[in-house]
Amino acid sequence: MSASASQFSAPRKALARLNPAAPALLMVLLAVLWQGLALRLSQPLLPTPEQVLATLWQHTLSGELSQHLGATLGRVLISFSLAMLLGTLLGMSMGIYPRANRLLDPLLVVLLNIPALVVILLLYIWLGMGEFAAIVAVVINKVPNVAVTLREGARCLDPQLTELARVYRVSGYRRLREILLPQLAPYFLIASRSGLALIWKIVLVVELLGRSDGVGFQLHLAFQMFDVPVILAYSLAFILIVQAVEWFVLRPAEQRQRRWREAGGQ
Repeated sequence: MSASASQFSAPRKALARLNPAAPALLMVLLAVLWQGLALRLSQPLLPTPEQVLATLWQHTLSGELSQHLGATLGRVLISFSLAMLLGTLLGMSMGIYPRANRLLDPLLVVLLNIPALVVILLLYIWLGMGEFAAIVAVVINKVPNVAVTLREGARCLDPQLTELARVYRVSGYRRLREILLPQLAPYFLIASRSGLALIWKIVLVVELLGRSDGVGFQLHLAFQMFDVPVILAYSLAFILIVQAVEWFVLRPAEQRQRRWREAGGQ
């Protein structure tokens, strides 16, 4: 057992000693490789990083980037909020109440296995190609994933804490804030991180198929013109925003949760 532990301790120590600048250096290396490959091939279907950045700057100055990026971010925010709320309620209900889980589990399995494209097309046919259908399509595609994650979190709740709260007649608000939410926080973070990565991709498909604005709409136009710099420029802009959310929202929340656990909160 000690030999096995020593085998894994060395990689862990090596990872811990990694320079914090290593991810930035990796991105620089990828950019250099991209630049070299683009110059080597010298064709319009693979633009250089400078061309992509120039296209991004041009669309920023013209106002097109802010217009379409704002439309997409609005749809992502609304869809993400609704999917997290509905998925959390559904998942907690299924995790806490076995009867609800038996009743709703077949429906959850069906929703998990329906292709996102099928849901989008059907809702556009049934509800029309409007904003409401677009949002509903994204929410339906994400709710099952959130529900599965939060169901597992609800199943892992400490029954002793729940019983202690019942014995001491802790109010519902305090029970939610001091007992349920701290225990479910890791599952919220998992659902949020995976949800953000999935929702913005589905939103782009929704916009590509049936909206007249947004990043997906711009990608559709660029695809028709084989305008690779525009495709890469809009993709880069949205990736940077999603990465900023990861750095300034999700990671700080994860660190707060880790400090709470280390302080003996669970």
